[in-house]
Amino acid sequence: MQRRTLLTALALPAFAPTLASAQAWPNRPIRMLVGFPPGGTTDLAARLVSERLTARLGVPVTVENRPGATGNIATEATIRAEPDGYTLQTISAAEGAMNYTLFGTRMVVKPEDVVQVGLLMRVPNAFFVHPSLPVHSIAELIAHARANPGKLAFGSTSLGGTPHMGLELLKLRTGVDILHVPFRGAGPMLIEAMAGRVQVGGDNMPSVIGHLRDGRLRPIGVTSLGRSAALPNLPAIAETVPGFEATGWFGVHAPARVPREIIAKLGAEIDAITHEQTYRLRLAELGADLPALKPDGGTSPESYAAFTTNEITKWGEVVRASGVRVE
Repeated sequence: MQRRTLLTALALPAFAPTLASAQAWPNRPIRMLVGFPPGGTTDLAARLVSERLTARLGVPVTVENRPGATGNIATEATIRAEPDGYTLQTISAAEGAMNYTLFGTRMVVKPEDVVQVGLLMRVPNAFFVHPSLPVHSIAELIAHARANPGKLAFGSTSLGGTPHMGLELLKLRTGVDILHVPFRGAGPMLIEAMAGRVQVGGDNMPSVIGHLRDGRLRPIGVTSLGRSAALPNLPAIAETVPGFEATGWFGVHAPARVPREIIAKLGAEIDAITHEQTYRLRLAELGADLPALKPDGGTSPESYAAFTTNEITKWGEVVRASGVRVE
């Protein structure tokens, strides 16, 4: 009997979490990985939820930035971590959906390598120009680009992601020739945009809205189907290019083999956070919102997983149509 018990124990992975460890979770600090530098919306979303999870769980939830490869460096670190619930990742639509098609055979992570925990926010992107450019609307941008093919540079936070794919969608719909210039995050891109070294750009509303309101950058369109309550006078691009939409979103993922009990507990905590009035007000201030993934208006691991599956299909089609690939 003792020999059989020993052989059974040796057959199990050394890092496999036990039911007891799942029941004791959490009893030490949790890491929240972010695949982009500080200052962008992914980082902002991570800090908003980490602060609240720290208070609710009673252990520190610390943000760790690991930028690079459109978020893939952090995602690879996440799936290689012990699946014990102490390594999580705040992701954008890039890591959550677009990268699977964009990176092709270079994509190490597969959808089945991660488990979805909860959706944190949905945000439109704003397209903007440097004030020195004689463009005040999407229609004027299209006209200027057609008169100056290949001469405009469009800055975005990364290769892939909804700002970049929003540009590709605009190019597909209108035939304009605009050069895409990817940066490693919102902070570096916005510095270059405000200096005028890239004339046009796009970014998630929360990280760029302050610069749009103070006039350092001129907004020309929002990528949601309708206007944003945060900037109600800014037309939706869809008002000029019918049906245009390129909305970003952010959520929390974990390694796929984290015990279901931990995912359920963590998902319930994130759902509770998204129902907090102070959290909802903060999203509104940033120009973000939270779509209802379940009847009571919140999120859950199951509903967020279904949402992600649909997004992988949607953005995979856009990536393939644009011809953009990283091989």
